[in-house]
Amino acid sequence: MDLNTIKPAAGSNKVRRRVGRGIGSGLGKTGGRGMNGQKSRSGGFHKVGFEGGQMPLQRRLPKRGFVSLTRDDVAEVRLSDLQRLPIEVIDLLALKQAGVVPMLARGAKVIKSGKLEKAVKVQGLGLTKGARAAIEAAGGAVIE
Repeated sequence: MDLNTIKPAAGSNKVRRRVGRGIGSGLGKTGGRGMNGQKSRSGGFHKVGFEGGQMPLQRRLPKRGFVSLTRDDVAEVRLSDLQRLPIEVIDLLALKQAGVVPMLARGAKVIKSGKLEKAVKVQGLGLTKGARAAIEAAGGAVIE
C-alpha cells in the first residue's frame, strides 16, 4: 500500500447536495425551503420552543420537583465492596484510597447488597439496618 493510492471506501463519501442550482437539480428556485414565510428566508430563525407568540409549552406547565445540589455528597457502598478490601478497619479515607467511593464524597453509607464473610470494623460510615446486622453476623463491629 502506498500513501498516494489510499482512497475512502466506495459509497462512504456522499456528494454534497447543491441547492438553488436550477430546475433540473430538483432543488432549484426555492431550494427546498417551500414558499413564503420566515423559515424560507435567510436568517429566518426563532428561538427553540417559540410558538408564534402563544405561551410556550415549557411555560404553560407547572414547575415540579427538586434536584438537590448535595445529592452526590454521600456515596453508597455495598457489602461486597467491603468483602474485597484487604483491610480490617474501614473508614471514608480507606474507601477513597481503594477507589470504592469518589474522592469528592463527603460521606458514605453501607447498604446490604452482596455477601460479607469476613470480620471488618466499620468506622464513621452510615449503615442501613440490614448492613449493620450483616456486619455483626460476620463477626465484625461498628465503631461510632
